[in-house]
Amino acid sequence: MGARRGPVGVSLGSIMRFFPIEPIQQILEEHGKQSLRRRQLPSDTMIYALIAFGLFVSEGCRAVLRRVVLRQRSAWLDECEDVVTESAISQARRRLGSGVVRRVYETLVRPLATRTTKGAWFGRWRVVSMDGTVLDVADTPANARAFRRPGVSSGSAAYPQVRVVSLLENGTHILFGATIAGCRTNEIKASRKVIPHLPADALCLADRAFFSYALWREALKTGAALLWRVKNNLILEKLSKLPDGSYLTKIYPSTRARKLDIDGITVRLIEFRVTTNKESEQYRLLCSISDIKKAPAIKLAKLYTRRWTIETVFDELKSKLRGRGVVLRSQTPEHVRQEIYGMLMAHFGVRAVMHEAALDEAIEPGELSFVHALRVAERYLPLYVPFPPSIELIDLPVPEAGDPPPAHSTTAQSTRSKSA
Repeated sequence: MGARRGPVGVSLGSIMRFFPIEPIQQILEEHGKQSLRRRQLPSDTMIYALIAFGLFVSEGCRAVLRRVVLRQRSAWLDECEDVVTESAISQARRRLGSGVVRRVYETLVRPLATRTTKGAWFGRWRVVSMDGTVLDVADTPANARAFRRPGVSSGSAAYPQVRVVSLLENGTHILFGATIAGCRTNEIKASRKVIPHLPADALCLADRAFFSYALWREALKTGAALLWRVKNNLILEKLSKLPDGSYLTKIYPSTRARKLDIDGITVRLIEFRVTTNKESEQYRLLCSISDIKKAPAIKLAKLYTRRWTIETVFDELKSKLRGRGVVLRSQTPEHVRQEIYGMLMAHFGVRAVMHEAALDEAIEPGELSFVHALRVAERYLPLYVPFPPSIELIDLPVPEAGDPPPAHSTTAQSTRSKSA
C-alpha cells in the first residue's frame, strides 16, 4: 500500500510538545544535572538540542545549533556565535552525560496507540516487536574500546559499531525501551534491559535469535503475551494437538530439567512452511496465549509477518533520519549514547505527530510518509524554536511578512501517492 505523502504538519514545535519541560527539569534535578548557575547552554536546553541534533544527524552539532538560533536577523550573529562554538557545545554535553538523556528517553518515549489506532491491535493485545540493529560510530580509540568493531573475514572493519535493541509499537512505528551496547554484545543479553519495558497489554513478536528459557520467563513476568520464533533444532515434545492445528509443548531451562520434567513452562507450538519461487522455509512459533478462540494458529502465523515492520522502522532511523552511509558524529562513548537517544527521541516526535494525523484521517499511521514529515520538520526548524526560554538568544523575533507560515495542522490529505 502506497504511503500518503502529506501534508502532515510537522514543525519542531509540534514535535517538542511531546517533551514537556517540567518532567525534563525534574529528571535533571533527580540526577543532579540541573544548571546551578547561569549558562548559555544549560542542561534543559541541551536536552532539546540533542533532539534537534537527531533530526540532522548528517550535520555537525555546531551547524545544527546555527540552524536553530540563527537565520533570523543578522543583528544576532555576533551574540549567537558565542553560543554555537564547538567548545561550548562539548562542555555542555560533557556536563550533561548520557544517563540523564537515557532517563528522559525512557520516561517520555512510550507507546501511543489508542483503541482507535488502526493496525495497532490483535484482539485485546497491543502488537509490539523486539529486534536489534547496528550503527557505525566515529572511528576513535575511545569508541573502538567501548563498542568494538564487527568481525570480518580479513583485516578489521572500517568503523566501530554500536548495537541498539528496541521494542516497537507496530501500529504507530514508535521505538521505545531501547538499550545501547557494543556490537559484539549478544542480542539476548542486551534484550534483558529491554524486556522490563514491555507493556502488560502487549503481544510481543520476536525472532529466533532472542529465544531463551530465561528471557521467555522474564518476559512473561511483565504480563505481556509472547509470540516468538524458535530454531528448528530446538527440542520440543508435542504433548497434544489442539483443534486449530497447534500443539501444546513445554520449554525447559536445561536438558536435565527436561528429563526430570522440572520447571517446564507450557506453551503453544505453531508450525508452518513459507514457500516462495526460490525456496521453502520452516517456521516454528511459540505462543503464550492458550485460548485458541482468541488467538487461532492461522491468525498468529499471519500476525508474525508484521515482525518485519521493525526492520522498516530501523531503516527510517538509519537511512531517512541519519542518511545512508553517514557515520554518527560523536567522538566519545558518552556522546555516542547521547546522540542515539537524541535520534530516538527525534524519531518519536515525528512519529507522534504522524499518529495524530492518522487518527484525524482514520487511517493506519504506516500509510503516511515518514520522509515527507521529516522534510516539513526540517523546513520549519530555523523559524519556530520551542526551546524553553532559559537563554535570551532563543527569544527570537517573529518572522516578518512574507516568511513561510508554520505547519500547525496535523491533518493529512486523503490523496494517495507513491511511497517516498
